[in-house]
Amino acid sequence: MAHSAAGPSSTTAPNSAVDPAASTPAARLAHVVTEALTPAVLVAGIALAVAWHSRSMGWGIVAALFASGIPISYIVRGVRRGHYKDHHVSVRERRSTVILFAAASVGVGLALMILFRAPRELVALVVAMLAGLALTLVVTKWWGKVSFHTAVASGTATTLVLVFGPWLHLTWLVVGLIAWSRVRLREHTVAQTVIGAVLGAAAGVVFPLVR
Repeated sequence: MAHSAAGPSSTTAPNSAVDPAASTPAARLAHVVTEALTPAVLVAGIALAVAWHSRSMGWGIVAALFASGIPISYIVRGVRRGHYKDHHVSVRERRSTVILFAAASVGVGLALMILFRAPRELVALVVAMLAGLALTLVVTKWWGKVSFHTAVASGTATTLVLVFGPWLHLTWLVVGLIAWSRVRLREHTVAQTVIGAVLGAAAGVVFPLVR
């Protein structure tokens, strides 16, 4: 979709000919943060954390498989075949297909969880994930390249607070660190990380409504 110079395209992250991950200690730290706290890692982590709280680790593994394992396997396969530049799917135009595949995978997992009566708390989590994917798809399609990293991190932080208590508001510091890493690596602008965080928090609010 074409945009004018004054429109959403102005939020496109700047490109750099130099690999920012190898230039300075700060950039190397940003690279470590970005890779250690990928959306796939956070999604699997929150699924298992909520499953532990619900005393149903088996269902947590199922949720992690459909919401994280299968989508990241699809992405890795796409990278190997040359469909995607990298496992972060950096090219905006390629992201819609990935989001739709992830949503289909999450939807199948959700159907199985409902059919076989998984704990309500885990069902609510997966519904919130699906809501997050829907919001991200709409904004990616019609506005710009939002940060998957901050969207998932924000949703994770919101859910942790709702499940385990207000002391986990500290995890928002991690959201800020992730946002910094994405901007530092020139993968996103500040606006793109902020929009991602807002979308993730909005999806996280779905969790208590279904729970």
